[in-house]
Amino acid sequence: MFELPFTINTTYLFYTVVALSVIFAVEALWLVFSHRMSYRRKTNSRLAAMEGKQTREQVLIALRRQRGLSMEGRYLLPVVWLNRLVLQSGIKLGLVRLFLVCLSLCASAFMLAIYSFGANVLVAALIALGAGVVLPLIVMQMMRWRRQSKFAAQLPEALDVVVRSLKAGHPVPVALGMVGREMPDPVGSEFGMVVDELTYGLDLETVLRNLYHRVGQEDLGLMVTAVSLQSSTGGNLSEVLSNLSRIIRERFKIRRKVSALSAEGRVSAYGMAVLPLALFLLLQVIAPAYYGDIWDHPLVQPALMLTVFWATLGMIMMYKMVNFKY
Repeated sequence: MFELPFTINTTYLFYTVVALSVIFAVEALWLVFSHRMSYRRKTNSRLAAMEGKQTREQVLIALRRQRGLSMEGRYLLPVVWLNRLVLQSGIKLGLVRLFLVCLSLCASAFMLAIYSFGANVLVAALIALGAGVVLPLIVMQMMRWRRQSKFAAQLPEALDVVVRSLKAGHPVPVALGMVGREMPDPVGSEFGMVVDELTYGLDLETVLRNLYHRVGQEDLGLMVTAVSLQSSTGGNLSEVLSNLSRIIRERFKIRRKVSALSAEGRVSAYGMAVLPLALFLLLQVIAPAYYGDIWDHPLVQPALMLTVFWATLGMIMMYKMVNFKY
């Protein structure tokens, strides 16, 4: 009988087999559900809403209300820049729910500052203002930037779909509708809303202008201008959009190159932002009494606020230095 030159620990072998079984089971579940998740990601929100047996008009009104617009597509807030920020960020909470979320953040931050950190009323009010007003604005700015970047990456492919449809002999509304059916969000839903607005009586120039205001991406303005000029003066629209798609792809390459060259500055800004907070939290964990003797000093809280202000100003300056316009 063949004997192994070493002994096998059955306990370790059992644990190894169990661990491998769990890993394989998790991987199998991931392979099962990832296909469904990928399919759902390919279906834009407008098409998903239309599967609920709603009419196109009801879906259009629902999408407008989710984005902070009225039933007719007008701004609801008197502050135009704030309404435009909510619209272009892609938040689907609606203005009422968004206001309630900001109010909850303000109240939670105020109570936390009063009862947990022992701050006075003025400092607690400033913390609540930052948590309920400044923080949501920053989050919406980041969401708008991400959404516009994703739209810019999808726009050349959407223009190619329009060009192929025009070369096949379809009119412009049908070509735009193909983008709304075949492309994922955010391009798919936005072009689908364009087609719905065309269906219910608006002219092509108006719906494209509405599209530009809903997205705010600068490359989209080139497409809106090209289609508007073609509708008024005539010309080969498919050739114009094909050249525009090529130009947008070249600009996208330039953006990626600039992003790679300015990566060092961005990482430095992130380090300046994270390092002080990480060091403070680390000291609170390993030495909770490190700041115990100075928390009650009257100059500590103003000094911390001044430090946060100067650190924020430095991060903004570094962001401006690496954020090129092209």
